[in-house]
Order: sequence, then C-alpha cells, then structure tokens
Amino acid sequence: MQPTETPTSEPAFSPLVVARKWALARGTFGFALVHPQVARLAAFAAGSHLTVQTPSGVRRNYSLCSDPADLSNYGIAVKRDAQGRGGSISMADDVQEGDTLLVSAPRNNFALAPRAKAHLFIAGGIGITPIYSMMQHLRGAGDAPFKLIYCSRDAESTAFLVELQSSAYNSAVRVHHDGGNAAQALDLWPVLERPQTGTHVYCCGPAPLMDAVADMTGHWAPGTIHFERFGVTASSFAANQPFVARLRRSAALVDVAATQTLLEALRAGGHKVSSSCESGTCGSCRTGLLSGEVEHRDMVLSPDEQTSQIMVCVSRSKGGELVLDL
Repeated sequence: MQPTETPTSEPAFSPLVVARKWALARGTFGFALVHPQVARLAAFAAGSHLTVQTPSGVRRNYSLCSDPADLSNYGIAVKRDAQGRGGSISMADDVQEGDTLLVSAPRNNFALAPRAKAHLFIAGGIGITPIYSMMQHLRGAGDAPFKLIYCSRDAESTAFLVELQSSAYNSAVRVHHDGGNAAQALDLWPVLERPQTGTHVYCCGPAPLMDAVADMTGHWAPGTIHFERFGVTASSFAANQPFVARLRRSAALVDVAATQTLLEALRAGGHKVSSSCESGTCGSCRTGLLSGEVEHRDMVLSPDEQTSQIMVCVSRSKGGELVLDL
C-alpha cells in the first residue's frame, strides 16, 4: 500500500477499492477492500482495525473481520446506526462495489495475548467483528482452544451466524438471542465466577455488556481481561446544541452546528487539527481548553485533564462559548 501524505500524528491513508459489498445480517453490511494495483495487502494481526474515510467525509474505525492469513482483501462489517453520527449511514447507503475509499493501515489495540493457554470471547451485536477474525486465526494456527459467547437480538440481526454454526466453529460457540429485552439478557456470572488459570477474556460489544463483564471479572488476574471500545454511547448525553468556539491564538470565531462535531467545524473553517479515530478513544485530537463548560464524551481524559483539555472529535459545549488554545 502506498500511503497518501498526512501529518505525522495522523495515520497514513491509502486508496482501496470496494471489491464486494453484501448483506451480512439485517442492517449490517460486509465490505471486501482490495488494493487497485497490489495483489497482497499489508499484514495485520487478529483484533486489528482500520480507519475509513466514508463518502460523507467523516472518519470511522472498523474492526477487521477477515482471516489474517488471507491478505487478498481487508474485510470489515458495518452496522447501519440511524441514531449514530452518520458514518455507518454513509457506508451502508452511499458505498457501492467499485468505489474507492481512503483507508488507514491496520492498527491493533485488541491483540490476542501471546501466552494465553485458552481464550474466552464474549461478543455483543456488531462486536463480533474483531473476535471473528481472532477465531479464524486461532483455528488456522491451532495454538490454543477458544470459546465464544455471542449475544444478539435475534437470528436475523446476527452477523456471521451461518459461519459460526458450521462444523468449523459450532462446538465452541454459544449464541444467545434476547429479543431486545434486557430481562432476557444472558447471565454471564456462572461463566465468569471462577477464574480459569491461563484463560484470557476478550469482550467487544455494547457498553452495557462490556460494563457487566468488567464488573464480573474484577477478581480475575490482572492483564487477563481485554476490551475493544470504539466510542461512547451517544444516548447517554444531552441532545446536541449549536455553539461557538473562540480560538485564542487567531481570535477566530467558529460556529458549530448541532449536526457537526467541533472537529468538523474547525476543519470547515480552515483550521488544521490532527485526528485519528474520531470516536473519542485515541487522544490524537487533544486540544487545550481555556474556558467554557464542556460535555466530555471521550474515553481518554482523566477528570483532572478535563479542566484544561478537550477531545474535539466528540466533546462539545454544554451551553455557551468555548475558548480553545488554537
């Protein structure tokens, strides 16, 4: 892959072609991305993710769900979220086979533990994507046994259900459908009550599932519990309101619409701000905050840091003007 030039604090992006787009499940689409000239893409490890610039111009992180042994394409899965910030809608509605997308090199914050004797995967909804890649790798390598607990609303919305119910994985997979009813959620305590020596737990899915797993594994050995988090749940915050950001160094005023992120408004005004994940998880867009009341929506800043810094990709004003050190 030959990357396009970007600031050194941002990931390098390359043009990849959508060789295939297909329905994985209700509301979820699979994409196979290939290089227009090179037969084999750069290697990646199971658990890796890509940053994709969607047709709407926003960047979103998507886990690789394909087999790391197959470098003919990068496989990702996108669930269309009508209540999201537009990235998944753009991917689901606007991207067609043959289109070219700018895509970053793979990065991994959710790697398999190399010394684990066994792996327990817990997935919820679209959180299956990095875990399915891990399972394909482990099945091919034969390094360590694994089990999967996969929670979803119903069979129709369950990505990779056919593959996971095949003879290759069926004996290691437990699928639970809750019908969207919290009262029917799977009780994971019997599984997690007793730590298993040498076993590592990997969880990816909705925040309530990951919070529950975190609560139930506090007594496990340090370093044996792993989470993949790509952002915060927008429904837990107040509705977006327009506001103004004042830039101290340039004295510029930037109007931020309710439908924009602060980062998008800054860039629209010609102000350069580094970013990567654009979901509040990587810290690349950390910006000095001089005054104003912020609703912090990131997963990076400590309470002390929140008084003087802001992640402009997701956080915004609670009301009134923000003054930024830009």
